[in-house]
Amino acid sequence: MATESADDFAGVPDGFERLWTPHRMAYLGGQDKPVDGAAGDGCPFCRIPTLSDEDGLVVARGAVAYVVLNLYPYNSGHLLVCPYRHVADYTELTEPEVAEVASLTRAAMRVVREVSAPQGFNLGMNQGEVAGAGIAAHLHQHVVPRWGGDSNFLPIVARSRALPELLSDTRARLAAAWPTAPKG
Repeated sequence: MATESADDFAGVPDGFERLWTPHRMAYLGGQDKPVDGAAGDGCPFCRIPTLSDEDGLVVARGAVAYVVLNLYPYNSGHLLVCPYRHVADYTELTEPEVAEVASLTRAAMRVVREVSAPQGFNLGMNQGEVAGAGIAAHLHQHVVPRWGGDSNFLPIVARSRALPELLSDTRARLAAAWPTAPKG
């Protein structure tokens, strides 16, 4: 990530430095978004569990749900808790899915607190495209760590975030700290 001074360009300097985040163009252009609501390889949340944990950015796997880093995070450590089953609406989850999504969400908060010491979290599901779901056909719970001062002008003016760590490094740190199930 590089910054450029406005003094380096033609015209009247405006006092702003430019922070270039070209990786965001993939998201803005629709990369990795499904073309329809069908289950299968076209849905990233159906495809991710078929990949290795490293390639899929999977932090933890449960029996009916899994935890993955958001490929286009709001903050470092932004996790998604997804059922394996392709289901859009929270009311369509089975009781075991509801329980495991909740349990994995709690574990995600504990692990992120241990690894990154956030001061708070935003948790939520955007149910439906009109509610802001980027991938509305496959339910996913957001677990977004928050720190005092992490919100600045970038998200408001530039619709961008500055992230201090590579996703693969974040995944490795969180996966290493994830509690393992008792052997039995």
